[in-house]
Amino acid sequence: MRDPKEISPAARRHRLSRRTFLRGAGVTMALPWMESIQALGEAQPKSGSSIALPKRFAALFWGNGVNGNHWSAKGSGATMELSKSLQPLERLKTKINFIDGLFNRSAVGVGIHPGQTGNLLSGMPLMKGAVLHGGISVDQVLANHIGQDSIQPSMVLGCEQPITGYHESNFSMAYSSHISWQNADSPVPMEVYPSLAFDSLFENRGTHRTQSILDRVKDDASSLGRKISGQDKAKLDEYLTSVREVEKRIDRMRGDQAKAEKKAQGKGRSVTLMKRPDNGLPEDIRDHMRLMCDITAMAFQTDKTRVVSLLLCRDLSGLFYPFLDVRKAHHSASHDDLSDDFERIARYYCSQVAYLATRLEAMTEGDGTVLDNSCLLFLSNMWSGNRHDSTRLPLLTVGGLAGTLKTGRVLNYLDKGDENRKVCSLYLSLMDRMGVTLPRFGDAETRLAGL
Repeated sequence: MRDPKEISPAARRHRLSRRTFLRGAGVTMALPWMESIQALGEAQPKSGSSIALPKRFAALFWGNGVNGNHWSAKGSGATMELSKSLQPLERLKTKINFIDGLFNRSAVGVGIHPGQTGNLLSGMPLMKGAVLHGGISVDQVLANHIGQDSIQPSMVLGCEQPITGYHESNFSMAYSSHISWQNADSPVPMEVYPSLAFDSLFENRGTHRTQSILDRVKDDASSLGRKISGQDKAKLDEYLTSVREVEKRIDRMRGDQAKAEKKAQGKGRSVTLMKRPDNGLPEDIRDHMRLMCDITAMAFQTDKTRVVSLLLCRDLSGLFYPFLDVRKAHHSASHDDLSDDFERIARYYCSQVAYLATRLEAMTEGDGTVLDNSCLLFLSNMWSGNRHDSTRLPLLTVGGLAGTLKTGRVLNYLDKGDENRKVCSLYLSLMDRMGVTLPRFGDAETRLAGL
């Protein structure tokens, strides 16, 4: 079978029957699910039909754990009680599963930081020294199996530049910087610039790249608007408005990126070695993370891809949070993980997954929403940043994967024994629900009981 990643975008579009596209000079814009597209000759499922809508998976990562005193949940459904750090998810608690007690055995007892991170989504042992070796991550397994059904097999995004060199534990810093691995030896290149991620989303290229996308597709949009139902016309207008809003924010950053690249060339150095904002990344990380969440949401809404990994911050993160009144950088703050400062940091990251989930919940699709057909996996690489304790992972999911994943639950595996609390068992269970059935993954051969 041909590798799905080798299929051209044009060939992918030819295979897709659920969406139509708006085109203009140097741009191709996929559209959300709309019931009346069938009138244009597309075999798109009607509301309530038996044709399955796509399922999506996104892994969102933040490094160095949580304040364990404020990371808990009890109860179920609408009466679920969330701890302080989880409060941003209050409105979504019927859509979440709070999962406690899972761990990644290959990350325990091998050394701090890189050795606890590079295999978080693979469960495979990592090699020390100059040669990278671990395992393919769950997002890329999904991309290899279901990527042919969308234009792009996966999107790999980040909000912090990778770091190079070696940790004192003799693991490569590449393990601290990447959660998505295309094979045992290579991380997937991560896009950290919002403007480039946006351009990829709409195949925005060539000399027209800095011109408004919507201006270039307006003729196609007007023509389509005359052919679809009034309800879908409202949906189309809402979508185009959201694209315009994101585009305006992107345009402000595009110039910063160009200046950074010119400055780096003048100094004979790589822009990746420069600090924010000199490297062209948004100075305010709130803007950066929100844009990456917006791009993820639009990618799922338009079926551009069904698999995303988003590294909100890396392990050993150097991000600062002045808006939280926290003076230390992320990694330094994690060494006082029971402090109020670090609790605010964890709560902030919960607000990011809540923002993305809320965006997806607002996107109607068939009889439900894009969130209903998705699973957002939100996790960190350790429980305690002070003790570097990875025997228990902070982890939750949002979304029901088209009804295949029951939500609104608190699942606790702390006392189930190590064989029954493997995070790779969770990955096997989630892959099953997305139509990818494997005999084993990482260190697991069994599915997670009770999921």
